[in-house]
Parts: sequence; structure tokens; C-alpha cells
Amino acid sequence: MATNVHTIVAEAQDVISTDLSTNKPPPAPLPPTKDAATPGPTAKTAKVKSNFLGFRNLMVLTVVVMNLRLVIENAKKYGLLITLKMNVRSSDANAALLLLALTPCHLFVAFIIEKVAMAQAKGVVGRRKKTDTSMTAPETEKERKDFYQTWWWIAIAHTLNATLALLITSVVVFYYLRNPGIGTFCELHAIVVWLKTCSYAFTNRDLRHAMLDPAGPESGLPEIYSNCPYPQNITLSNLCYFWVAPTLVYQPYYPRTERIRWPFFWKRVGETIALSVFIWLTCAQYGEPVLRNSLDKMQSFDLPSITERLLKLSTISLIVWLAGFFALFQSFLNALAEITRFGDREFYQDWWNSTCLRTYWSSWNKPVYHFMRRHVYGPLRGRGWSHGAASTSVFIFSAILHEVAIGIPTHNFLGVAFLGMMAQMPLILATEPLARGDDMSKKVLGNCLFWINFVFFGQPLSAMIYYFAWQKKTLRSQTFQFLVGPIQTAFNLHSYLATKLSPVFAALINGRMAESIANRAILDDIDEDTFLAVPSSHLVKLSRWDAWDDELDDFQHPGTV
Repeated sequence: MATNVHTIVAEAQDVISTDLSTNKPPPAPLPPTKDAATPGPTAKTAKVKSNFLGFRNLMVLTVVVMNLRLVIENAKKYGLLITLKMNVRSSDANAALLLLALTPCHLFVAFIIEKVAMAQAKGVVGRRKKTDTSMTAPETEKERKDFYQTWWWIAIAHTLNATLALLITSVVVFYYLRNPGIGTFCELHAIVVWLKTCSYAFTNRDLRHAMLDPAGPESGLPEIYSNCPYPQNITLSNLCYFWVAPTLVYQPYYPRTERIRWPFFWKRVGETIALSVFIWLTCAQYGEPVLRNSLDKMQSFDLPSITERLLKLSTISLIVWLAGFFALFQSFLNALAEITRFGDREFYQDWWNSTCLRTYWSSWNKPVYHFMRRHVYGPLRGRGWSHGAASTSVFIFSAILHEVAIGIPTHNFLGVAFLGMMAQMPLILATEPLARGDDMSKKVLGNCLFWINFVFFGQPLSAMIYYFAWQKKTLRSQTFQFLVGPIQTAFNLHSYLATKLSPVFAALINGRMAESIANRAILDDIDEDTFLAVPSSHLVKLSRWDAWDDELDDFQHPGTV
């Protein structure tokens, strides 16, 4: 105990002696807070630049909370609108599967055409080697004429084949596929196959001409083509690789990666599936109610209500488009590139930072951009067209494809997609000056104008207009079918009774039927004469009342009873 007391006293003496030896004078009264001018945290001369990461987090949380409120509001108002059936008819599904399986066959038809052209080219080379073993002499006028004459026949065959690839799908989608989602998928698939077929034909034409005329202007082929020179590239395996490769521009050889990274591949596949389900859920639960509730506003042309619906739809449209972009260009194409060891993974660039619309259109979809530049813009410039004329042709071509991809599945050629694409040209000219120079305020303004055009006046307005036209056409068709069903029943009964009863009684029934049909002609756009002029065979085709048809089989074929 005494030892502990002595220890404590000794430690206290050491502390006191230390404080006395290092004793400092007390601080001066009222010290100044700042003794020099200091710029604010947002000033350009600030020593430490402010970090606004907290505000970014706040904006993200605000967006999440606002959308969560909309989710709750939607659930309270509509309940669960999603069904596994998805209102897909079996006939639509069967036709879509058939189109997806048969459309790529046109690529193999193009392969057969190229085999014939290759055999003809080999024959020309063999005949020339008899007189010019080095094949360095320039192409004679007769040889050039023979080549172009043969090329015209090959070109006609390729044109017919490629046109049928797009035409057959378009006809089936327009006349037989009711679901616009399935129709859009089939139409886009046909457009991709059509573009690949065209590129396969154009590129092999140039390669064939370079082989026939080694001293000509097309003889300077890229070095990478020497890995698979023409005509060694005209093989089935080479075509199949181009078919599945994530590119629209054909070349005999592509840069390849060394191996397949399976974890990377399965991750991209999972992203594609998850985002596809997310897009379906968002469209069914949130997009479709907004579009449906805008029909009466579009019918009455209520501009304030249309604007409100347009702004509400813009958020949903943006989310769906961004998810679709990521699913296609980041997930699906990368998965396809990984499984095929395709080396070029630049499917897009940072289009979201675009300060003018020209930058956006040249960076968001690189496969289509490369096709347009290689097979449309480049050849036109080579033929002496100006930059403006060639660019205009590219936009016209792209506008036609947009109208086909949207108008055919919705069964309406309104020209909205076409005009929307053509309107990009003056907008490009208007926003291009903002991207020049180093003025950051102009670049910010250009990026804002890009997003306004993209989010509010582009896709949402087009979606609303095409949905309105599609619904109007669908409802009219359903109303007509509602009348045709009972009318078909009456005609079937009449056919049956006419074979069993006397001609006089049958004529009496026929007159009564005509009067009843005339009374049922209540549609504004279908008059009395139209109903009376429709034959029974046509009404059978128009009617979709499967239940009625099943019950009236006996009446449709009275001779077999």
C-alpha cells in the first residue's frame, strides 16, 4: 500500500515538472478568424475545388424516391397488369418462329450466287493467265465490259434475293401478325439479315473485281484481307461466322480474341435476360396504361392533356430505351462477340456526352454507322457526290428503314418515323456550332438540347402517335368483327336451310336476312350496301369468332351431314 502511494506521488511530481518546463504563454485575446482574403468554395481561384458528389447522391435518391412513389401509385390504381399469357395468339407465335427460322436462308442463297460468280471469275483468271502469266497487265476494255455484264446478272440475283428477304417478312408481319411487339422483333431481324446480305454481295463484288484487275483502283486491299484472300473466303463456314458475328459489314477476316471467357459470357447472357424481362414488365405495367389513357385525349386533340401524358410517358420511354440499349449493345452483342471470339467490341461510344446531334448519330450505334459509311456514304462520295448530298442520302435511307421497322408492325404507315429522322438534319445544322471550340457553356447547352430532343420530342411522341393509330385500327377491326360474327352465323344457317327446305321458303328467309343485316349496319364507315355486298366466303375469312366456327361446322358443310 505504501509503495503504491509513493509511486503515485512520484508520477505527479514528474507531470508537474514537465508542464513547468514546457509552459507556453496563454493565447492572445480575440484571435482573428481569417488573416487573409479567401475565395469561396465554388470560385475559380479556390485552392481546393469543391466536390459536388453529395448533391449527385441527393439527386439519385430523389429520382429513386419519386419513381418509388409512382410505382406505389400505379399499383394502387391499376393493380397487377402483368400476365404470363401476354395476349399472344398461337398463330402469331408460330408465324414468328417460322420467319425467324426461314429469313436467314436468304444469306445462304447469296452464298450460292457468290459461288456461281466465283466460278465465272476463276474462268476469267484462267483464260488471262494463258496470255499474261504475271496478271499484271491492266484490264482490257473487253474484259471490263464482260465483267460488268456478268456483274449485272449477279446484281439482279442478289437484289431479288435481298428484296425477298425483307418483303416476305414485311408482308407476313403486316397482314398476319397482330401483336406489334412480336412484329417489331421479326421486322428488325429481317432488316438485319437484309443488311448482312447486301454487305456480303457488295464486298465480294469488290474483292472479285480486285482479283480480276490487280492493277486497278480496287487492288489496294487492306493487309488483314490477306489472311483469307478471295476466293478462299467463299466457304460455308466463313458465311456462317458472318451470320452470327455482331457486325453488319462483311469482310473475309475479322480480328479474333485468343479464347472465350465463359464467366464474362454467362454474365452478359444473364444481363440480357434480366433486362428483357424488366423491359417487358415496365411496358406492360407502366407504359401501356399511360398510352391507353391518352387515347381519348388524342381523339379530342386536348393539347394540355396530351402534353401532360407526353411528359409522363417520357420518363417511362427513357427508362425502357436505356435498358434496351444496355441489353442490346452492352450485354447481347458482347455475349455474341465473346462466344464467336469477335475482336471488335466497340459497339458504341459515349453518346450520352454528345454536344450535337451529329455526334450522337455517329456514336450510339456503331454497327449501323459502319454499314452506312461503308456501303452508302463511301460509294456515293467515290462517285463524286458532295458531303451534303451523300449525308442526305444516308438519312433518307435510314428514315425509310425506321418507317418500315415501326410502321409495318403497327400496321400504319404514318410517316412519323420517316419525318422524325429527316428532321434530324436541320437539328444537326443547328446544334453543330455548339460543339465547336472550347466554350463549355455552349457544350452544356448542346448536350441539354440533345437530351430534350431525345427524351421529350423523339420517342415518346412517336410512340403515342403510332399507339393511337394502331389502337384505332384495331378497335375498328374488332367492331367490324363483332358484327360479322352474328352475320356469318345467319349466312351459315341460311345455307343449311336452303338445302333442306323448299326454294320458296329459302327465298323468304333470304329476304328476311337481308333486312336484318341492313338493320345491323351501324358502323359509320360501313354502310348498308357494303354489308349486303360481302359474300359469305369473305365473311368466313374476316370472322375471328373461333367459337362460332366450331359450333357451326355442320352448317358450313351440309352435304356431309
